[in-house]
Amino acid sequence: MSYALLDAARVAKAAEVSLGVLKSVTETSEAHTRKVIMIERIEALAKAASESGQGVTLTSEEFWLISRNW
Repeated sequence: MSYALLDAARVAKAAEVSLGVLKSVTETSEAHTRKVIMIERIEALAKAASESGQGVTLTSEEFWLISRNW
C-alpha cells in the first residue's frame, strides 16, 4: 500500500468538494454511505491538520476515493 504526505488544506478542500458531489446524488446504497463516511473522516482529519500547520498522510486508496468524486 502506498502512502503520501500531502498539503492538509488542499486535501480538506478536495474532500469538501467530493462530499458535495456525493451528497448531491440520491443513492442510498451501503457502499455509497460508506464512501461518504470515509470522506467525512478524511475531511475532518485534514482540517485539523491544516489548522495546526501540518500535512496529512493518505493511502493511495484514500486519495483515489477523494479524487474520483471531485
